[in-house]
Amino acid sequence: MAASPTPSASVTCSAVSFQWADGTPVFDGLSLGIGRGRTGLVGTNGSGKSTLLRLIAGRLRPTEGSVTVGGSLAYLPQNITLDTTRRVDQALGIAERRAALRAIEAGDVDEAHFETIGDDWDVEERALATLGSLGLGDVELDRTVGHLSGGETVLLRLAALLLERPDVLLLDEPTNNLDLFARRRLYDAVDSWRSGVLVVVSHDRELLERVDRIAELRSGSVTWYGGGWSAYQEALATQQEAAARMLRAAEAECGGKNANWRRPTSNWHAVSGTARRWTSSGGPRESSPVPASGPRRSRPASSAICTKTVFTKRASGVRRPRTRSATTPRSG
Repeated sequence: MAASPTPSASVTCSAVSFQWADGTPVFDGLSLGIGRGRTGLVGTNGSGKSTLLRLIAGRLRPTEGSVTVGGSLAYLPQNITLDTTRRVDQALGIAERRAALRAIEAGDVDEAHFETIGDDWDVEERALATLGSLGLGDVELDRTVGHLSGGETVLLRLAALLLERPDVLLLDEPTNNLDLFARRRLYDAVDSWRSGVLVVVSHDRELLERVDRIAELRSGSVTWYGGGWSAYQEALATQQEAAARMLRAAEAECGGKNANWRRPTSNWHAVSGTARRWTSSGGPRESSPVPASGPRRSRPASSAICTKTVFTKRASGVRRPRTRSATTPRSG
């Protein structure tokens, strides 16, 4: 899928802050490094995944900080609009080189033709091979884009990016408008990525199984998990189990300080599927169930605060399993 990237192929965000024109903040001092390999960028809707890709691609400028890309970059946005009157070779960006090749074959030795071609004498063959690898083998280079389906135009745009042989490739929800056959072709393209930096934003679990690492974007920061989607889910389950054990231990430690209380479950809730935390009210439940033996007092605020304090201390002292720092290692 990519060939001979520059040794410095990488993406680095240094203390990046960004906010929209209305003042809505997205990032505040985000630092991030992405090395060679396949990275899946995940997070809830609105967490800033697409915004981060646009910052890396240079479509947006950070309010503060800097974004540095090592090598050439190609970017496939979520929404693609192609001129339906253009030919396929024009959409692929190879029309001028094809024309120069035809002129030379016809005997025109104008130096300008050789300058146009450069070292890319096999550009037409590469284009046809790339189209074929994406399931567009029957698409002729002289056909107009208007004859293609919506999914085929997405793959055509991806083919154009691959022909550039970028060092860094960014894909934003690439399977959104693809049918099953087209998705399989895109999966194959991701599987064949062997060098350079590939970053994929997606909710497609089958696509995310094919990445080397998962970068979870949450609250303006990134946590790294080795492996694909299944490994990421296993790591989250391990974190949840550890958080539950710490919570039970905290309750046991603080419960003995007042034997006549009942934990107000209404004040506890799940946070992102990884841990239960004390809500902002932090106070006792106003009405508690009345057992057969007589009324039982609500849990004192002091016990609630104790449990919250002990749980927070235990949680802060435990390293997340199978995670890495905000900078993924440079491989290769």
